[in-house]
Amino acid sequence: MSSHRGVSHRPSHRRGRPRRQGRTYLVGTLVATGLLGSAAFFLDGRSDASSRAPHPRSLAPATPTPTPSPPTQNPTPTPTPTPTPTEIDVPSTGAGTFVTARAGGAKVGHGSRPLRYVVKVETGLDVSPTRSADEIADILAAPRGWTRNPAYSFQLVSAGQPHDLTVTIATPGTADALCWAGIQQNTQGEYNCEVPGGVVVNLKRWVKGSPTFGGPIHDYRALIINHEMGHFLGHTHRTCAGPGHLAPVMMQQIKGLHGCIANAWPYDEDGHFVTGPRVQ
Repeated sequence: MSSHRGVSHRPSHRRGRPRRQGRTYLVGTLVATGLLGSAAFFLDGRSDASSRAPHPRSLAPATPTPTPSPPTQNPTPTPTPTPTPTEIDVPSTGAGTFVTARAGGAKVGHGSRPLRYVVKVETGLDVSPTRSADEIADILAAPRGWTRNPAYSFQLVSAGQPHDLTVTIATPGTADALCWAGIQQNTQGEYNCEVPGGVVVNLKRWVKGSPTFGGPIHDYRALIINHEMGHFLGHTHRTCAGPGHLAPVMMQQIKGLHGCIANAWPYDEDGHFVTGPRVQ
């Protein structure tokens, strides 16, 4: 029994050694495989570093690259259009009815009794009765106007107020009718006139002035008012006193200056009355 046990023990001992070697080999193989796998992992990680996107949590917020703006160019300035003067329509004739300006003013001049006047404009025209009345009041109050004479004074009064004369602005056709009815004068659609009880201003002259008179339209309007008001005050037509002289305000300057200088005022800058030979 003892020898049987001993015989059987040696063979099992011999067989166990190869097993240990096999285990050692297996462990070595596994270790080597693990090392190779680790090396492969690290090599694989390095090879994909440039091709694999990092984990989203590791990304910093992306800052968009600004698109460069084109260089600023100074735009070509748009030229400012030159304002066109407002053209007032001048119909050949009108309604024949009138609107009286609701305007008034203080007495101007030194005369003891002012000539009170109202201003009327034919209905439907592109002319403001109030603005026209104010412009006429400025003309009559000017230092070179009729108030330079201490005997004269004027006062603009409003519609419905007592007055001594009327200044009427009317179309050429209506002005002709009023001038003919008042003094049997043919104004030919071109001229102004003085009639009993007032002055008639042709709209064409008020708007367009005269081809013989240069300067602002306000100056020509001053000539109209001063000439016709001069008639109302009793002054008659005069002509040029000589080449280079101021034309008298009582001269019909629209019919030619005859060597005189166009002038809208009864008095010159030194306060002298501008006159000339009486028209025969």
